[in-house]
Amino acid sequence: GFAKEGKQLQPYAKSPVGDFSAKTTSPKIIIQNHDKIDACKYLVAQVGLENFIRSIVAALDLKLPNAVRFNMNGQGVMQAWEDVYMAEKVYTQCLGISKRIYQTHAYTHEPEKKMAYFVLEEHNERSSWILPGFDFYVLVFCYYNEKKEVTAVDVQYDQMSFFLHCIGVSQAHAWFVEHVITPVAITWAKAFRLTGLVNPFTFMLQLVLFPVLVMYCWRAML
Repeated sequence: GFAKEGKQLQPYAKSPVGDFSAKTTSPKIIIQNHDKIDACKYLVAQVGLENFIRSIVAALDLKLPNAVRFNMNGQGVMQAWEDVYMAEKVYTQCLGISKRIYQTHAYTHEPEKKMAYFVLEEHNERSSWILPGFDFYVLVFCYYNEKKEVTAVDVQYDQMSFFLHCIGVSQAHAWFVEHVITPVAITWAKAFRLTGLVNPFTFMLQLVLFPVLVMYCWRAML
C-alpha cells in the first residue's frame, strides 16, 4: 500500500480569520509594548491562601488593605479579605480538601495598567482515602492603585473541571470527551463546513432544531 502523506505545518503565520479592525490594539502594538511588561521568575510555595497571598504581593511591594473586590470566577464577589479567607476554609472542608499547597513560579507585571497576573498551581490533599488528591491550575489577575494597595483580584478557572477532579471522575470525563464527543463534533464541523452556510444564524438554528428533532424521534419510537 501507499504510505499516508503527513501534513506539515508551515513555518509562517497564516492570514487571520476575518478583518482585524480594532483601533486600540493590534499585533504590532502588542509587540511594541512588550518592553513595558515585566515577566519575572518568582517562586512562592505556601500552605493556605492567606500565606500565599501575602507572599506573592511582597514581590511587587504591594499593600493589602482589608477592603478588596475579589471576583471568584464570576460565581461570587467578596468585598473583604477576611471574607475571602473564611470562604476558602469553609468550601475546602465541604469539598473534602484537608490541605492545599499554593505555588507559582513566575508572574507578569504591566505597570501601565497597574496589574499583575500569574498562574496559580494548587496541590490538593483530601480528608478521606476515597477521594483522590489532585493538582489544579488557576489564572489570577491582581489590580492595585497609585498607593500600591491591592484593590481587586480576579480569579479565573475551569469550574466544571475543578468539580470533576473533586469527585474523582475527571479522567473518565476526559476519556469520554476524547473518544466519543470529539469525533462526533469533528464530523459535524466538517459536514457543516461543506454546506457553505457557516454563520451564527445557522448555528443557532441547529441548536434550536436538534433537541426538537431528538424529542420527535423519541416520541416516534414509543
